[in-house]
Amino acid sequence: MGRVTGFSASNLLQGLNIDSGRWNRMPSDQEIASTAEALEKNANINVIRVADGDEALKKIKELIPAGSEVMNGTSTTLIEIGYQDLVSGDKNPWKNLRQAINSENDPARREELRRRSIIADYFLSGVNAISRTGMVAACDATGSRTGAWLFGAKNLILVSGVNKIASSEEEALQRIKEYAYPLEDARVNKAQGGHSMVRKCAMLRNELKNGRVTLILINDKLGY
Repeated sequence: MGRVTGFSASNLLQGLNIDSGRWNRMPSDQEIASTAEALEKNANINVIRVADGDEALKKIKELIPAGSEVMNGTSTTLIEIGYQDLVSGDKNPWKNLRQAINSENDPARREELRRRSIIADYFLSGVNAISRTGMVAACDATGSRTGAWLFGAKNLILVSGVNKIASSEEEALQRIKEYAYPLEDARVNKAQGGHSMVRKCAMLRNELKNGRVTLILINDKLGY
């Protein structure tokens, strides 16, 4: 897999009652191909298949013009492929709205910047589940990510390992409940001493605007 961090799934599983064999498996090449086809046909999502995290990061650089506004939701996958290091570093070619939010000390101003950030030129996000029938889903506690997914972002770039693929929409939502949420809760607890909740969910299928949503699908196990 990509860059393993303290918040990668492998470092959070201990003590959690999670069926990793079911929810974090590598699908067959046929399953991956049929999923990509369904996403393009049924969801109007452009799918770019890549071999690994390095290739995914290279593709992100190609997709986003220099000088564009970028914002991203909290994502273990984006951290594992090196995007977070890139966008926070000196060689970042874009206008990083998350950095501006984190630098703002006034709570009211910071909240306003967060609201405005969901309409960024390019919003990047991991996903929680993908159905083989052509649906992508994610859930948040606050909605700061799902707001951009559903309408706000001018261009939405999703990045996911193939381990997120489930057989149906029902199983995709079950994956979120039984796998992604417990791990996200463990991450929040480890990082902040608190807990997460599944409050606001987004399901993308049959996107109306051609070219708005791109999914970079990585042939690896990443995130949760």
